[in-house]
Amino acid sequence: MTELKIGDSAPDFKLPTDGNGEISLKSLKGQKVVVYFYPKDDTPGCTKEACGFKDSMATFNKMDAQVIGISKCSVAKHEKFKEKYGLNFPLASDENSDVCERYGVWAEKSMYGKTYMGIERTTFLIDENGKIEQIWRKVKVDGHIDAVMDAIKANKKAA
Repeated sequence: MTELKIGDSAPDFKLPTDGNGEISLKSLKGQKVVVYFYPKDDTPGCTKEACGFKDSMATFNKMDAQVIGISKCSVAKHEKFKEKYGLNFPLASDENSDVCERYGVWAEKSMYGKTYMGIERTTFLIDENGKIEQIWRKVKVDGHIDAVMDAIKANKKAA
């Protein structure tokens, strides 16, 4: 599997979302897209990250940027998670990890001496033409949302 780099075309996807919806990258052409992959609904780091995006949605909207969260959790789990925290952006379900693998975020992880496969917390900023503008791997949640917004602002100025 080749690792995606800045400037690559972002792999298109079509995934089921909460609310019996469906989202595809192609349908969002013409706007910035923040695709963030996270390990699991309703866990401390993932909740903090999701709520950070939620609290900043007005700013993302002003920048014409769509935020999408993707994990392997089922649509039903996404709906509970979204309702519990009032999340205001789509959560897509990649239960077979097809999209996670194409984005290179399905990786070997280790905890307490055991290794296992899981989603490596990663965020991709995709430009209006579907090209990868920025990648954050092994994301630390603190300060991450600000870093994503700063990158969008910087890229807008450069355009």
